[in-house]
Amino acid sequence: MSGEEFVPLSLPPLLIGTFAAIACALPGNFLVLRRQALIGDAISHVVLPGIVVAFLLTGAVSTWPMMLGAMGAAVVAVVLIELIRRLGRIEPGAAMGVVFTAMFAGGVLLLEQSDTSSVHLDVQHALYGNLESLIWLDATGWGSLLDTDALRYLPPELPRMGFTLLGVAAFILLFWRPLKISTFDEGFARSVGIPTAALGLALVVVAAIAAVAAFDAVGSIIVIAMFICPPAAARMMTNRLEVQVGWSVVFAAVSAVLGYVLAGYGPLWLGADDAVSAAGMIATVSGVILVLAARFGPCRTRAGAPAEG
Repeated sequence: MSGEEFVPLSLPPLLIGTFAAIACALPGNFLVLRRQALIGDAISHVVLPGIVVAFLLTGAVSTWPMMLGAMGAAVVAVVLIELIRRLGRIEPGAAMGVVFTAMFAGGVLLLEQSDTSSVHLDVQHALYGNLESLIWLDATGWGSLLDTDALRYLPPELPRMGFTLLGVAAFILLFWRPLKISTFDEGFARSVGIPTAALGLALVVVAAIAAVAAFDAVGSIIVIAMFICPPAAARMMTNRLEVQVGWSVVFAAVSAVLGYVLAGYGPLWLGADDAVSAAGMIATVSGVILVLAARFGPCRTRAGAPAEG
């Protein structure tokens, strides 16, 4: 494929998918180690009522109002999960299940009782996103990357995911030491003055922001897979947290790039006529990487044990 075809048709989706995968995988490392990995699943679904409420308030299907509505719903879900877990003294999975069910059902009721069901808020879009359609029509080749006029017409999802990734990475770097200490020894972290409750809530909020930013572009399938598969596979490659995070970034990027390529060209190589869903293939590749790490990873026999600092 020449640059005249690759840059407008494939480069933006590849970058968006890669940024989304890494943005979810970074906080996913700490969620996996804290046994809160499924919170990404809950967050990726509870945004539905936030999106519907944003539409009801603005009357328009536009990116930023719905992003803010989804983000607000995700934050509310995170707070409710923590409140139920701490006040009810129940395990996190049960708290997530209660909030997930209640908020998703509330979103469905809002759709049924309003006219929003006629707009583009469908299950397929929520599951698969619209990664393949995020093309850059004003690009004419590699030179467009230096053309300020052409850059103005980049798919808005690309800069949004880029800034989200930078924000997530900045949070991880800024709070690296307290995150590491509180993840492996919460009691010691409290004894040295680290606000473990606030830090844990901040981590989940950052994960929620990453999930919401990726939701519209790549859908909930990739979001859920990237929160769990790359960090879990990386955990089987090393016992050191710093190395684990590095492996998770590599696995997330490989899943995004290889999955996108296989979705577009894999069926053609096998003699089929149509491509398959990029989101589904990216999630599948991440699952295959996890299986390979579980079989051949040097630390697979200690994957359930805490990593070293």
